[in-house]
Amino acid sequence: MLACLRSAAVFGVDAYPVQIEVDVSFGLPHFTMVGLPDATVRESRDRVRAAIRNSGFAFPSHRITVNLAPADVRKAGSSFDLPIALGLLASSGQLTRRAIDDTVVLGELSLDGAINGVRGVLPIAIAARRLGLRRLLLPPQNAAEASVVDGLDVQVARSLPEALEALNSPERAERAASPIRPACAPAAGDGDLAEVRGQLLPRRALEVAAAGGHNLLLCGPPGAGKTMLARRLNGILPPLTFDEALECTAIHSVAGTLPAGVGLLPARPFRAPHHTISNIALVGGGTIPRPGEISLAHNGVLFLDEMPEFDRRVLEVLRQPLEEGRVTIARVARTAVFPARFVLVAAMNPCPCGFLGDERRACRCTPAQIARYRGRISGPLRDRIDLIVPVPAVPVQAIADTQPGEPTSFVRDRVAAARRTQHGRYGGFTVRTNADLRGSVVSRFCTPTPAGRALLRSAIERLGLSARGYERVLKVARTVADLTGSDVVDTEHVGEALQYRLVE
Repeated sequence: MLACLRSAAVFGVDAYPVQIEVDVSFGLPHFTMVGLPDATVRESRDRVRAAIRNSGFAFPSHRITVNLAPADVRKAGSSFDLPIALGLLASSGQLTRRAIDDTVVLGELSLDGAINGVRGVLPIAIAARRLGLRRLLLPPQNAAEASVVDGLDVQVARSLPEALEALNSPERAERAASPIRPACAPAAGDGDLAEVRGQLLPRRALEVAAAGGHNLLLCGPPGAGKTMLARRLNGILPPLTFDEALECTAIHSVAGTLPAGVGLLPARPFRAPHHTISNIALVGGGTIPRPGEISLAHNGVLFLDEMPEFDRRVLEVLRQPLEEGRVTIARVARTAVFPARFVLVAAMNPCPCGFLGDERRACRCTPAQIARYRGRISGPLRDRIDLIVPVPAVPVQAIADTQPGEPTSFVRDRVAAARRTQHGRYGGFTVRTNADLRGSVVSRFCTPTPAGRALLRSAIERLGLSARGYERVLKVARTVADLTGSDVVDTEHVGEALQYRLVE
């Protein structure tokens, strides 16, 4: 007897349908699974057998063949447990319908028949809506993210008997609560900018980086406040839009980092990987590609503390994502594309001991040590960083000053106004911020006045800027102009953008 149910799987951040075909025929008891299942899927045989028996149902003592179609695509994950179990129950007549084409079934089974949450439900819900499927049956842990997609009847089941009842009597099935979409809030950050003493130039650089989506490198001695400043950047970024929240939530759902019961991520992500991270963990990959840290930081901030301590090969894989805003991972069967448009914030010391240029403590590093230390960050990678800012040691007078600085909320308002200006300017383009501009669009929107062009021309000759560096100076100048409310890029905007290149 044959039973067919619909399910789905995820490759990259995109979902594709999977047909679960369960055939129970006479013969010696044997459980065969075909359709390129991985180890997790093959292990479902034991979970399904125990779950059926412990739920009070009879497990068929015949020859069982399970096919996962399409057969030429490798299947991974534990979300096929529930549809396989329901297909076996259909073969014994306990599920009244043996062909269920209008419902996507997902869920991992425990040995006692309970249904656990799975990864990647939001991309699956989006794909189901695109394919015209209106009904999902899934664990309650994943109901919130599936309910974000309009036009779907999301039903939940906590155990195998509940799932069986939901398919036999759809009108009596428990529905997920209607989603409440609260407005995305700004990230709380790690403290307020009002707590920062001194450091006027780094504070200004944070504001420019947030307003235009530019990459930032903070260079200074230990204890100067580099990490403190970097962790406050997330707080001055504007709230996520609905489309941005949907993108971020889909990535975290696939990665399994989305908290249970969360529909949409409420704030921009902030990722700070340790310097011992591997290149695969940073950019993503694996036999079944999974998103890495740079994709988990999509629409948010990626913070690399002590950047020269990262392996050089790990840093070099950042080149393409910083330029293109995505990661392409090719495998034999398919190619996965992960979005990775983030603000890179890095921190480093000026030398191995950290005290080069410090007025209070002497540096004991040799020139060769300093050159070797700085050489860990290659020239092409530094060229992709828009703002390179010195962070000097804070004077004692500034530390003892009890007068608070400008709070995060004030800076965030200016950043949000600049982002709104960019959104209105680039409404007909695919870019969201000034940092996303490419090619002829840069010259169209970022061309300075004649005086600003003359200043930039002389600076190119003195600083030896590359073509990429020249383009990035123009984009930073455009952001500075947006923060001041200017429609044109003038001399003072170009001058400020150039000072962020002087440290090189």
